[in-house]
Amino acid sequence: MELGFWTPFLRLQSHVRNRGCNRAINRYTPVMAKQKQYWLMKSEPDAYSIDDLERDGVEPWDGIRNYQARNFLRDTMQVGDRALFYHSNATPPGVVGEMEVISGPEPDELAFDPKSKYYDPKSDPEDPRWVQRQMKFVKKFKRMIPLTELKDDPELEGLLVTKRGQRLSIQPVEKEHFLHIRKLGSRAS
Repeated sequence: MELGFWTPFLRLQSHVRNRGCNRAINRYTPVMAKQKQYWLMKSEPDAYSIDDLERDGVEPWDGIRNYQARNFLRDTMQVGDRALFYHSNATPPGVVGEMEVISGPEPDELAFDPKSKYYDPKSDPEDPRWVQRQMKFVKKFKRMIPLTELKDDPELEGLLVTKRGQRLSIQPVEKEHFLHIRKLGSRAS
């Protein structure tokens, strides 16, 4: 099984039960070794912002309906990983804070609710197609780091969000990039 970049960190786990999720989530789920990973996770600020997460403290990261983003949530992310909170579809878009993964994959209940815009009639509670993770607020940055600054910073060369066509709502981030962005966010405007 070729997994590219993640190959050295993965081991396969065959049948682990995880908060009621069954075979769709747990069969052959790649589990990361103890090495912490870093992510960039996008949300439109009018739907759910860093201020909302700060107020709520913990919130499920749900409504993901892209298979590659779902696979990151389900298979690669692990408890204790850190994520940059990115305001997308904003003027300007950019990184506004930090959060932490505090749960394993759980079924995304919105997929089963016909009244939800995230409803998926093909997702079965016994074999869920979509998952979520609980995310905990860590901090709001002193300033937003806009996408233009991310693109212009030579220290962030290779950061996926700066590449043309990278619209994925959940993206892996190199540790060095994560730490540099966090440092930028700690500086006053």
